[in-house]
Amino acid sequence: MSEHLATAKIHVRRATLGDAERLAALATELGYPSTPEEVTSRLERIERDVGHFVGVAEFADGRVVGWIHVCVSYLIESNPRAEIGGLVVDEAWRGSGVGKLLMQHAEDWARSKRLEAVYLRSNVIRKDAHRFYERLGYKNIKTQQAFLKML
Repeated sequence: MSEHLATAKIHVRRATLGDAERLAALATELGYPSTPEEVTSRLERIERDVGHFVGVAEFADGRVVGWIHVCVSYLIESNPRAEIGGLVVDEAWRGSGVGKLLMQHAEDWARSKRLEAVYLRSNVIRKDAHRFYERLGYKNIKTQQAFLKML
């Protein structure tokens, strides 16, 4: 499907708790196993915070084919910026313009918060995603390792 045709039929709206099952399925598809109950709990916290936006890409018939989470990041070493917490597009719809549409909404949200930059991280194995972000004008600014300690 051409990019124009796909995005002409899709709109982006704020996610609701009713989207939890689909958000969980898409997160799991990308390799981040989540249950609808876990997503509901996470979304309940996120939706009360004006420093976060979770948007879904949806067809008029209600089918959700992607989601994006963006939030304000406050750090000592840099000015406030938006950070993409997650972007997932259904595998069947990748390359159709859905991801670009979601990123445009995240950037518009960041502008509405008067933020001057959007930051994101992408796993080193996601070469297609890297090319996607570069086509949108994002620059790879560093390579790093991620550490986690479970408490």
